[in-house]
Amino acid sequence: MTSRLVLDTNVLLDWLVFAEPRAARLVAAIESRAVRVFANRACIDEFERVLAYRQFGLTPDGQALALGRYRDHLIPHEGPSRPGFLPPCRDPDDQKFLELARDAAADCLLTKDKALLDLARPRRRLAGFRILHPDRWPDAQA
Repeated sequence: MTSRLVLDTNVLLDWLVFAEPRAARLVAAIESRAVRVFANRACIDEFERVLAYRQFGLTPDGQALALGRYRDHLIPHEGPSRPGFLPPCRDPDDQKFLELARDAAADCLLTKDKALLDLARPRRRLAGFRILHPDRWPDAQA
């Protein structure tokens, strides 16, 4: 069965901007289509906004390339909300990732964000999905 994933912006940056070696296993799974990556308009918009941050030094062409690669591998999800309790995230800007993971019936939300990781508990699933640091995927997804 193919894993259904939601990736936060920091994980996307590791993949599409920094070519982070620690993300190689995840990137291989994404690029071979062994996993399905879901995104909605709010998450895509955030990634596009972050790509333009001066500290990354990306030209407009570099930004377009990263965003295009992301769009080539994502499955758009704009469906209705699904039932399932979600705790409020300490950072309201990160709530969209929790909601997307629930609504897209994801197996995992992969994140490096402390506010989201603080919601993770061993063996705990929120509305059917796990919150994992990408270094723990796929080993801890079961």
